[in-house]
Amino acid sequence: MNQSREGLLLVVSGPAGVGKGTIDGILLERHGNIKLSVSATTRKPRPGEIDGVHYFFIDEDRFKSMNVFNMHYYGTPRTYVEQELKAGHDVLLEIDVQGAMRVKKAYPDAVLVFIAPPSMSALKERLIGRNTETPEQIEKRFATAYDEVRMMDRYDYIVVNDVLDIAVSRMEHIIQAEKCRATRNQALIKEFAGGKE
Repeated sequence: MNQSREGLLLVVSGPAGVGKGTIDGILLERHGNIKLSVSATTRKPRPGEIDGVHYFFIDEDRFKSMNVFNMHYYGTPRTYVEQELKAGHDVLLEIDVQGAMRVKKAYPDAVLVFIAPPSMSALKERLIGRNTETPEQIEKRFATAYDEVRMMDRYDYIVVNDVLDIAVSRMEHIIQAEKCRATRNQALIKEFAGGKE
């Protein structure tokens, strides 16, 4: 007898510089069953970006006609997500807090995980250490980070990314625990309730 076969929709958010992409990359490497959701966007591809790999690059008319989770010219095609879930794949969505709230409303079974820094000062050090932005851009990101951490209490889980291996391990445990949740194993419950040997 198997436990839940339907995939899990895992929504990951957190401030810039917290390490979401690194954690998600390790999960994707280690677990072939986890698929990264490809978002749709109306912007043009940047050098090296491939349609269907990095984003689905589409025009505004097509974007507006799609059933997407996020309506701000970046969005996650709902059909793609639902097809992957039905195929038994876990789908990983790395999106901002506003997008995460919209997904939870549209798909209540989604599991929301907030990746938090060990402290705000540590986050600022990481942003500066990336050496990819001007001091003004860093200050703007840092101000946004404060708004984002204030929404942590709306998530199902919070994972502090202090030690990367521990953060990844916690994510793996969340996925395992969610797959064992009774509400995700109704077929198994019915099978036992039927009294079959």
